Amino acid sequence: MILRARPRATPTPGTICITVPVMGLDLTDPAFIADPYPAFASAREAGPVSWDESLGLWLAFSHGASNAVLRDRRLGRIWRDRQPAGAFPAFNLIHRNAMLEMEPPDHTRLRRLVAAAFARGHVERLRAWVTGVAGALADQVADAGSDGSPVDLVTLYAEPLPVAVIAELLGVPVADRPLLRPWSNAIVRMYEYERTGAVESAAERAAADFVAYLRSLAEERSRRPAEDLVSHLVSVRGEDGSRLSEDELVTTCILLLNAGHEATVNVTANGTLALLRHPDEFARLRADLTLVPTAVEELIRYDGPLQLFERTALDAVEIAGIPVEQGQRIAALLGAADRDPAVFTDPDRLDIGRTDNPHIGFGAGVHFCIGAPLARVELQASFRTLATRFPDLALAGEPERRPEFVIRGLRSLPVTLHA
Repeated sequence: MILRARPRATPTPGTICITVPVMGLDLTDPAFIADPYPAFASAREAGPVSWDESLGLWLAFSHGASNAVLRDRRLGRIWRDRQPAGAFPAFNLIHRNAMLEMEPPDHTRLRRLVAAAFARGHVERLRAWVTGVAGALADQVADAGSDGSPVDLVTLYAEPLPVAVIAELLGVPVADRPLLRPWSNAIVRMYEYERTGAVESAAERAAADFVAYLRSLAEERSRRPAEDLVSHLVSVRGEDGSRLSEDELVTTCILLLNAGHEATVNVTANGTLALLRHPDEFARLRADLTLVPTAVEELIRYDGPLQLFERTALDAVEIAGIPVEQGQRIAALLGAADRDPAVFTDPDRLDIGRTDNPHIGFGAGVHFCIGAPLARVELQASFRTLATRFPDLALAGEPERRPEFVIRGLRSLPVTLHA
């Protein structure tokens, strides 16, 4: 990380010179990806908002500044088609019609329709089912590690659970569910700031395949409705009679899978690693399962699955005293915000009983994660199952971290089940 200070603009007589940090984060540096939090702390001490020359955008490091970035209506999500547009028709389609890339009034209309479909009892319908799936996956983990050999908790447990949940929510047939994770993995790699042409081509192919599959599933549900979210998204109507277009329906399903399961996979993996590296806290959880809800919130805060959320100034705006010009981009660094000592007591300490925990791991404002209630159900079932089923769970080697920064997670987490 390069950090220095400079005036924001050349002052003229009678004006106040505003000095802000200017920095450069190397988002490909393995050391930074492994542990970005010390760099975040140094940057936050220099100022709540810094200009990153290499990325060409403002970065908000403090909780207050990041919260403002997420909530200020003068900052918005402005989707611009990936160029050349002819090379990315499917990728652009699933973002052009996504509520995450919209602002009111379009965002309001779409979110109300999706929320109305969600309100038909899907979270409660899945609550007991999720617990059963977590138990069945734990059985498979126990079988694989019964001889004392290491097992990969990402492959056997963290990944399958949220994929199964989102697939069940949407009504994807069991035989088709192995398709979902590879499609999602390929698409979300496009959100990184450093990527190759091969990554971009793979993302477009995955988006095209996913769109075609969901068009077919939606057509099937329009003819033969079931008690799943796709059926309810097909049939939902607003008070004015409005409905989702086919492109909006397809895009909503892809957003729910990509955002929902990617976050849950990575909270499970990152969180389990944090507990294994803090055995006193893991023992505390096993001894008192009533701490599971607060533990989940703390694990999201401590090492969150999404590190950066970008917005664009629709008008001139001031964030933490720093003027952001119209058209400039500014990103909330969620992981930095959630380690801000001005908000969190002893922020680098894992405390599964932390009750004063206003983390922004699910976002804030109009783009607060619509799937947060379901994610909490999954994560609570996941960690409760791990704590009860595997009292001697231990690291069996160094985990392999995903090489990306924006989406923070592990490729593998080798563990043993018996002392």
